[in-house]
Amino acid sequence: MSYITTYTGKHFDPVYPEEDKIDIRDIAHALSLTCRGNGHVKTFFSVGQHCIHCALEAEARGYSERLILACLLHDASECYMSDVPRPIKGILPEYKETEERLLEQVYHKFLGSTLTDEEEALVKQIDNDMLYYDLLHLLNEASEEEAPVMKTEFSYKVLPFETVEERYLELFKQYCNSAIGEKK
Repeated sequence: MSYITTYTGKHFDPVYPEEDKIDIRDIAHALSLTCRGNGHVKTFFSVGQHCIHCALEAEARGYSERLILACLLHDASECYMSDVPRPIKGILPEYKETEERLLEQVYHKFLGSTLTDEEEALVKQIDNDMLYYDLLHLLNEASEEEAPVMKTEFSYKVLPFETVEERYLELFKQYCNSAIGEKK
């Protein structure tokens, strides 16, 4: 079998993805149930909640609706491929290429195009800034780097997956239509 069966019942091949089978409901559901840090955290914290934090930080920084949505979607490939820790991704070039291809399709479907290098750098900056605080709050691991300045405060309270899934979908609906119009 060369596919996974998604939450919405689609047969999806992450290696050879079909854009029309990418479904925001699958993304929101799976990411709300996927634990950050491959489960190596003090308490459950979902990738979905992390993505929501990233989107809210982008909003607070005054980024465009397209970038806010890109931050919400930046880990969407993990709904189909799982969350592989950064050190492992670094030694799996084929995995990383497959993940990047899939994420490009997600962006194309929901944003109308892939991200520019500048947009990608802004999304990655927020993701890295959030990682600093995720490590601090979820592992009590302080970095030697200076703490990034954030525009928002976040709760690391464990939320039911249904709450995270619902909030993810709310943010998606809020920004989806206007984000597509910003750049084609």
